[in-house]
Amino acid sequence: MTRSAEVARNTKETQIRVVVDLDGTGVSTISTGIGFFDHMLESFARHGGFDMTVETKGDLHIDMHHTVEDTGIVIGQAFNKALDGFKGVRRFGHAYIPMDETLTRCALDLSNRAYLIWKVEYKTPKVGDMDTELFKEFHHAFAMNCGACVHLETLYGANSHHIAESGFKALARALRQAVEIDPKTGGQAPSTKGVL
Repeated sequence: MTRSAEVARNTKETQIRVVVDLDGTGVSTISTGIGFFDHMLESFARHGGFDMTVETKGDLHIDMHHTVEDTGIVIGQAFNKALDGFKGVRRFGHAYIPMDETLTRCALDLSNRAYLIWKVEYKTPKVGDMDTELFKEFHHAFAMNCGACVHLETLYGANSHHIAESGFKALARALRQAVEIDPKTGGQAPSTKGVL
């Protein structure tokens, strides 16, 4: 069974192509035009064990908002497509990620009822050239388009780089657990409703 998908989205603001393989080895090719964002997505793929290609061209001459949010939309859509109705997966996942002085927790449910609880505060307005407020935009766009209920909370931390990176890694590790095939489901959606 191949659990992979390709999604493209073209607007006047962004042109994006994403390919994802849920059962990969964490190999990625990422190009968004935003150095720190590329680093976060590479980390996300690596720690999730997802093979991922992201090609984004956005209106960076305006700012980074459309590029980051729209990339989250397309990655979420690609995950949703690859999950094919959430059949046979473990569905729930969680992770605690320590990074030096920072500790971040992510718990998620692949329920097809999208939601984001965001309890993350940054100490600086930017990491590198990237506005820290855009990290919430990415996670929200991903959750809404993947169909995931995501609770992400930095329990404590001081360094904005560490806070951002521990969040991406926590999401990746929780997803890695949730998308895993559970033999007890018999290939069905893990819900008493029979469908998600």
